[in-house]
Amino acid sequence: MRHLNKGRQLSRSSSHKKALLSNLSQELFERKRIQTTLGKARELRPFAEKLITKAKSGTLAARRDVSRFCSRRPAVTQLFEDIAVKMADRPGGYTRIIKLGLRLGDAAPMAIIELVGY
Repeated sequence: MRHLNKGRQLSRSSSHKKALLSNLSQELFERKRIQTTLGKARELRPFAEKLITKAKSGTLAARRDVSRFCSRRPAVTQLFEDIAVKMADRPGGYTRIIKLGLRLGDAAPMAIIELVGY
C-alpha cells in the first residue's frame, strides 16, 4: 500500500521523475503549451504552478529557488520577466489541461497543458 505517498510514480525513479518534471516545466515556460501524456500533465501542473507562484515575488531568493529546478537560463528569464508579470494579479490556476484522446501507437491518453492567458 502507498499510504502517505503523494503523486504519481510514472514508472520512474525519484531522480528520473524530478528530471522529467524539470524538463517539462522548462518547455512549458518557453513554449507556453506542450503536448504530453495525461498522467505527466497532471503531475506537472502543481509543480509548474508552484514555480510560477515563487516567480511572482521577483526576489533574488525566488530566482535561486526556481533555478534549482530550471537549469536553462532562457526558461528562468521567460518565467520571471514575462509569465510572472502577466500572472501578477491572478491568485492561482495558471495552467489548463485539455484532453486530446488516445495516442495511436500505444493508446496512451494524451493532453495539452498550457499557460492560461497565452
